[in-house]
Amino acid sequence: MLLDESAKNGLTLWQVRGRCLQGAVRIKQGDAVEGLRLIRAALAELRQTEFVLGFTEFAGALVEGFVGTGQVSQAVVAIDEALEHSERNEERWCLTELLRIKGELLLMEGLQHTAGTAEDLLLKALDWARRQGALSWELRAASTLARVWRDEGRTDDARELLAPVYSRFTEGFQTIDLKTAKALVDNLQRH
Repeated sequence: MLLDESAKNGLTLWQVRGRCLQGAVRIKQGDAVEGLRLIRAALAELRQTEFVLGFTEFAGALVEGFVGTGQVSQAVVAIDEALEHSERNEERWCLTELLRIKGELLLMEGLQHTAGTAEDLLLKALDWARRQGALSWELRAASTLARVWRDEGRTDDARELLAPVYSRFTEGFQTIDLKTAKALVDNLQRH
């Protein structure tokens, strides 16, 4: 609908943003190649217009597309660029998620020395989420860090971190983030 309405009304920037969203949906549906193509093309168009909004908004989808096509090193470059963009433009509304994604990527690379750095990024993401009152992003960061701690044998720490965040939710229990967090909390309580 966004693509149709923006085309009818000559809203070029919204047309480009619609293609970014279309790419993000394609990635979620499992077509990382096409989704990545759509997002990269749309972001390149946004850069040409010097319209800076949008890059950080779609960084997560871009990273997910790179990971889905096996391009983890490109994903790291993309998230580093998004973090730099966020800092340069003081665009911190999604900093929590960018830090969490960077932590996930470092863990994905599987290098021994990155675990501490990944944990530091996740703790920083939690801090930002709490300062901004961003409960959903706090849940994502806490879930990721709880998985790290669980895998390190720090089950009690993981449970003490995640359970209180999860318990603050009053709705949305059918969302993927809350279902994932609930499964993890249940797993941590069994151990």
